[in-house]
Amino acid sequence: MIDQLSWKVGGQQGEGIESTGEIFSTALNRLGYYLYGYRHFSSRIKGGHTNNKIRVSTKPINAVSDDLDILVAFDQETIDVNYHELRSGGVVIADAKFNPSIPEDGKATLYEVPFTETAKELGTPLMKNMVAVGASSAILGIPADYYQEVVEEIFSKKGQSVVDKNMQALQTGAEQFREQAGDNVDAFLLEEADGKKRMFMIGNDAIGLGAVTAGSRFMAAYPITPASEIMEYLIKTFPDFGGTVIQTEDEIAAANMAIGSNYAGVRALTASAGPGLSLMTEAIGLSGMTETPLVIVDTQRGGPSTGLPTKQEQSDMMAMLYGTHGEIPKIVIAPSTVQEAFYDTITAFNMAEEYQCPVILMSDLALSLGKQTVEPLNFDNVQIRRGKLDQAPDLPVQAPEEYFNRYEYEAEGDGISTRLLPGTENGIYHVTGVEHDETGKPSEKPENRQQQMDKRLKKTQTVPYRFDEPVYRDEPYEKADLLVVGINSTRGTIQEAVSRLREEGHAIHHAHIRLLHPFPVEELEQALERTEKVVVVENNATAQLANIIRLNTGVNAENILKYDGNPFLPGEIYRECKELL
Repeated sequence: MIDQLSWKVGGQQGEGIESTGEIFSTALNRLGYYLYGYRHFSSRIKGGHTNNKIRVSTKPINAVSDDLDILVAFDQETIDVNYHELRSGGVVIADAKFNPSIPEDGKATLYEVPFTETAKELGTPLMKNMVAVGASSAILGIPADYYQEVVEEIFSKKGQSVVDKNMQALQTGAEQFREQAGDNVDAFLLEEADGKKRMFMIGNDAIGLGAVTAGSRFMAAYPITPASEIMEYLIKTFPDFGGTVIQTEDEIAAANMAIGSNYAGVRALTASAGPGLSLMTEAIGLSGMTETPLVIVDTQRGGPSTGLPTKQEQSDMMAMLYGTHGEIPKIVIAPSTVQEAFYDTITAFNMAEEYQCPVILMSDLALSLGKQTVEPLNFDNVQIRRGKLDQAPDLPVQAPEEYFNRYEYEAEGDGISTRLLPGTENGIYHVTGVEHDETGKPSEKPENRQQQMDKRLKKTQTVPYRFDEPVYRDEPYEKADLLVVGINSTRGTIQEAVSRLREEGHAIHHAHIRLLHPFPVEELEQALERTEKVVVVENNATAQLANIIRLNTGVNAENILKYDGNPFLPGEIYRECKELL
């Protein structure tokens, strides 16, 4: 028996590929296996090749595997596109409908199971995915009835007969595979898992859950891949907590609505991808100038323009840091796991109010849509911090010509002034996007301009010291031959590559940037001092993270870049790092 394997299902988009992977993995998750999945899909609604690769293990895993043990194919294109990933001794389980064929290289064994024909005999060809799940369960040695609970949850609303038909399809698929394979696939029998209950979720769902937990009750957004799941999650969840979601006409309106909500005292967010972030830049400046909290989630994808809407990339970093015209305080947070996506979303809301500025939560497609096993989240340590928001001030009566000093300047202060909610008695002040004095009234006086700029820019100086673990560091050696640096979803992949190199006797350190702006210079410099050489791993063509590191530390790093739309595999980073040693 084995403790882990890699499984992939592929076919044309719209024929049940996603649901096949979902049903297969959900049952395994409930048995206590650790899972890590990544879905390759087309930017079309229907048609075009899609696949879902899932790694299954009895131990924690944080990346997809380099190779593939089992390929489930709904068409010949799936075999043609993905066969090269199969390891020697791998298996292809294909729908007999299309007369499948594999290369005559002896690397893999083909089993033809009549997915479509069996489903038709049971009532509808739509159930062919259940036949495929049954065949997959048989090769892993998992009894088909283990899927009963999952099937009931998915299909119970359609009636018991639908549940029974789908279970019959699953059981028939398992029987058909066993009839062909016999005892020839014992190599794929999985060891028993620990049976513990864990979540299995995508990063976008974790962000949505984090927003609810942080006390947010409003989201304004325009649907866009790969951010839409955040909106969809909150559409279902917010009403249970008195919140709501508005689908706006564009991202400009979404950002401005979120600013308005935060100004009124209701924690709000918006979420988008690179093209939407471009449209929000003026609103981000408004948030900075008016010192109004704003939380934006940017789920990076392939660009520029429409680019590769459904593919992995990390090329928005410079836009997030420097895209806004003028100079404003801004915070950019970069979670690297699904767990961090939950906790960092809460931190984003807290910091937006504490520092009264825009906070961008930076994700990427692999983190936002990749599905991972997640240990139980700790809600006991969640804190809601609203900063200098005075909700019940005792203010003196204002004369008609007097206004509250909302943007009060103190030469020795931290730059963060008291914020009031609209309608506060004796708390009237101006709010404008033009330069203003302490009361918010427009002012172009040179001295006032310099004071207000100093005030705003001073605010975020303490962020790196108040952010919990701004740089994740794994440093088991006194001095390393190589330090590998990454950001967002590359963390687990780097960890696996580093682990392989350490097993070979190399002293390798790993640092992962979790706070991109203001940059945690001191924290990273401590890691840089303990290594001979630095390499930065990132999914873009221009080494954006490496350039940001050089700008802040003066260190010139080697680069491992990938920008073909696919996430890194552990073996790719392993081989590139080994060449540098």
